[in-house]
Amino acid sequence: MPRRNRERRSAPRSGPRPVGAALGASRVEPGPDGDWMVRSVPAAQATKTYRCPGCDHEIRPGIPHVVAWPADHGGAEERRHWHGGCWHARHRRGPTRRWS
Repeated sequence: MPRRNRERRSAPRSGPRPVGAALGASRVEPGPDGDWMVRSVPAAQATKTYRCPGCDHEIRPGIPHVVAWPADHGGAEERRHWHGGCWHARHRRGPTRRWS
């Protein structure tokens, strides 16, 4: 006898989501160049094109990436969008001249 597919029901959300929940929580990552606040941006939330300071290539909409800024500076002008691999390799190659 064939199996019946049941309708999937998602649980209703209770209350508003915390600020930043869609983008992921910020975390502090220590490094030789100081402490950095880092936030992961999932593909579904990546809606704009950015230029990665690590490789100088575009981060297109729909590509998951990270946003990083110095922990001691909270200004939006200090935030940079990085490919995940470029962010993890930044100690080996540093930012491109365009960003520095």
